[in-house]
Amino acid sequence: MLKNHSLTLDQSITQRKGNIVSNMGGEKVMLSIENGKYYNLGEVGGDIWDTIENPVTITELVDTLMAKYEIDKETCLSHVLSFIEMLKDEELIKFK
Repeated sequence: MLKNHSLTLDQSITQRKGNIVSNMGGEKVMLSIENGKYYNLGEVGGDIWDTIENPVTITELVDTLMAKYEIDKETCLSHVLSFIEMLKDEELIKFK
């Protein structure tokens, strides 16, 4: 579960629009027009960002990343939830 939000693994998340995103040296960088902040999402964060372009559940997101990277489910889920928490705190995603 995410702190301060009762998100279930089958609840969908998606990007909020209004960000300028670019690839830079194999990593994804983003500028939020709304809050004026710059983010380096990194390679894996960039993959997460691309995956949530359309609504996707946390379970689907974790499954997608596990298929691409050699990582166990528990570790992947922990990292994904942490990253989603950051995106939520920065108001870069919305919940469906």
